[in-house]
Amino acid sequence: MEQTHKHTRDDPSDTLAEVSTRNSEAVTPAASGDIQISGSDLPTDEPPALEPPPLRVNRTRTGIHAKVTPSPEADLADPALYFNRELSNLQFNIRVLEQAQDTSHPLLNRLMFLLIFTSNMDEFFEIRVAGLKHQIAFDRTDPGPDGLLPGKVLDEISRVTHEQVERQYRILNEELIPALEEQHIRFRRRNQWNSQQKTWVRSYFEDEIQPVISPIGLDPSHPFPRLVNKSLNFIVELEGKDAFGREGGLAILPAPRSLPRLIRVPDAITDAGYTEYVFLSSMIHAHAQELFPGMKIKGCYQFRLTRNADLSVDAEDVSDLASALRGELLARRYGDGVRLEVADNCPETLYTFLLKQFELELRDLYQVKGPVNLNRLMEVIGDVGREDLLYTPFTPGIPKALKGDGSLFDAIRREDILLHHPFQSFSPVENLLAEAARDPNVLAIKQTLYRTGADSNIVSSLVEAARQGKEITVVIELRARFDEADNLQLASRLQEAGAIVIYGVMAYKTHAKMLHIVRREHGQLRHYAHLGTGNYHAKTARLYTDYSLLTSNETLCEDVHKVFQQLTGMGKQRTIEKLLHAPFTLHERMVEMIDRETRNAEKGKRAHVIVKCNSLTEPKLIRALYRASRAGVQCDLIIRGVCCLRPDVPGISDNIRVRSVIGRFLEHTRTFHFHNAGNPETWCSSADFMERNMFHRVETCFPLLDKKLAQRVRKDLDTYLVDNCQSWRLESDGHYTQLDAGDAEPISVQETLLFAYAAKA
Repeated sequence: MEQTHKHTRDDPSDTLAEVSTRNSEAVTPAASGDIQISGSDLPTDEPPALEPPPLRVNRTRTGIHAKVTPSPEADLADPALYFNRELSNLQFNIRVLEQAQDTSHPLLNRLMFLLIFTSNMDEFFEIRVAGLKHQIAFDRTDPGPDGLLPGKVLDEISRVTHEQVERQYRILNEELIPALEEQHIRFRRRNQWNSQQKTWVRSYFEDEIQPVISPIGLDPSHPFPRLVNKSLNFIVELEGKDAFGREGGLAILPAPRSLPRLIRVPDAITDAGYTEYVFLSSMIHAHAQELFPGMKIKGCYQFRLTRNADLSVDAEDVSDLASALRGELLARRYGDGVRLEVADNCPETLYTFLLKQFELELRDLYQVKGPVNLNRLMEVIGDVGREDLLYTPFTPGIPKALKGDGSLFDAIRREDILLHHPFQSFSPVENLLAEAARDPNVLAIKQTLYRTGADSNIVSSLVEAARQGKEITVVIELRARFDEADNLQLASRLQEAGAIVIYGVMAYKTHAKMLHIVRREHGQLRHYAHLGTGNYHAKTARLYTDYSLLTSNETLCEDVHKVFQQLTGMGKQRTIEKLLHAPFTLHERMVEMIDRETRNAEKGKRAHVIVKCNSLTEPKLIRALYRASRAGVQCDLIIRGVCCLRPDVPGISDNIRVRSVIGRFLEHTRTFHFHNAGNPETWCSSADFMERNMFHRVETCFPLLDKKLAQRVRKDLDTYLVDNCQSWRLESDGHYTQLDAGDAEPISVQETLLFAYAAKA
């Protein structure tokens, strides 16, 4: 996919100040009226040093578009109307890779996007490809809504992925590495070492590598070793006889996992002004001969095996989830092979041998021109100390209502407070828990934790509160993928402090983001709650876009309390007034609200649906959107990653537009807006429009009851709909086209929100 031209931004604040118009690609025929919004109307709590010119947000008019006469033969379950989930996931990763070529990003951030692509593809193979192979192995080959069989999907994944991996290494070798060298950051290859560096490498090899590396010769008494998932290894071809008279053949060199994969060269032996690095693989290559004395090395080639890393815990066979997961975590390291990466100069005889050992096919082989473990380059970004090659730092904003030294409980009692991370700080959430832990009037705290980290401020506050004798109940989802070990450690820390730790409901992951605090005030109990779209993780709150609602609304707090009781206890489904709650009411109500827009359009009333989430895969929700489109409802979908809905199908999805925003921050907010015949409803949620979120997880979706907050979120959504710098439009054939500002002024939604919400210098 070729990248279209994109406006280069030297200073984010320059673009924010000059944002002015909407890309014509994003305007529908019915959008004829522009609404002028001055800079002061933006949600900010401090006046900027310089008043920016007016921000023109061309708010899409909410109305009925071309109404399609219902056709009795139209089948909304037709596989032609659905994209394959795995192939759509690949398209998202391609959009991430595109950022590595986008010169509007700082150089080290471009490298970061390339490495994120590597990490994403690792997980894609460990989970998604592994799942497809599992289906075939157990003869579970029923097609999904798109009608594609697993074998066909694997073939297409192989074709697309081979193209993109080849492209990834071309970007690295031909664009990023030369650009980094221009900035005096260099990766030294073996043939580039000077005499001093060769001496230093030899010393490092003898002192650090040789004592811990274990070469494994392959013969009847030394079978092929079990290799850890994604570990760096070498296959070595030997000639000659060893001390026992054994003929040379093949050997495996597992790179020591205790050693860094990238080693910084001492400044004293680098070229003046350069920061230089050497790969561990280069050091091992250079001195592999010393590991096989008296033998001749005919070839030494790096390789990496990716294994099935999906954990499988059978609810019927598990009496202790924590113990079962500890066992599964060990098994994850040695699951079935799903992908083999080898050096591009590895001979066919050797990679064929490896494929046979791992029971893989030729389509599972990836020959790469560079290190097979690219994601280890991430160390450079933090080590090199070049802030001039990274995004300009910013200070997240604090809402006016939370400024000052007063109690957070007093501020929340006065009004609901909505935070938009990372543009606004996550610290109020941490500070609320810290204050609750110290406050003698706080009696109980309940919280869900999905991805947090055992050493976070959130956990420290819960530990302190438990030690002070407060009733602390924490619902920890141990099965948060790839965070299982951290969550087991977190659970142990909380239990040791005296907190009650619950692992949720066995068959349903607890994915809801909720905090509930009970406080005694003036002789009565008062409830406070936090509801969010993202995790309680301070680091990701600086990288992901998410909403946080702090509220003392009695009905919402009572609903949160009931959800916690349902999670920790047993009993029939409880009546919940305001919250939508998966797996019980969320899916049904979402379909109902989309259908309500459909009925309004059929009656000639204005109708509009805006959905912003990470993935859209659930067939019934997709069919509801198709029905809405056929009735003339304008449907604007902002779907970051996987989207199985096919837009722009005549007579079916003419009124549906799908865009994906990829930028500095990972788009993570789940927000749903319904026009509702002039009585709009805006919701935020922990759930995506996916089967797992709707039916197999505990999720919450909360309404913004304060009209000002709802209008503010709607204005945020409007800005997403006019972005012409970071948005990609989904075409009816499944490919994405990046929107181009053309002759219009560029609008970057993330930079606009950064200007609107973040603290001003």
